Amino acid sequence: MESERPLDALNQARGKRVIVELKNQKQFIGKLKAFDIHINTVLDDAEEYADGQLKRKVGTAFIRGDTIVLISQAE
Repeated sequence: MESERPLDALNQARGKRVIVELKNQKQFIGKLKAFDIHINTVLDDAEEYADGQLKRKVGTAFIRGDTIVLISQAE
């Protein structure tokens, strides 16, 4: 199924592992649980990375949408 809108693409990634890159250069990798129209995002089993290094496992993470630069499906 092809996406027509950006939120459609996020919906297709729901339940899958994603990489969320933030304005402060940190990345969170986890399973996309939920998001809203502001792209506020909830990840399960999230891990925080900085400079490519695992910094900590945070479990469930709520990430404010206005801090997000990029969301990509992890491989």
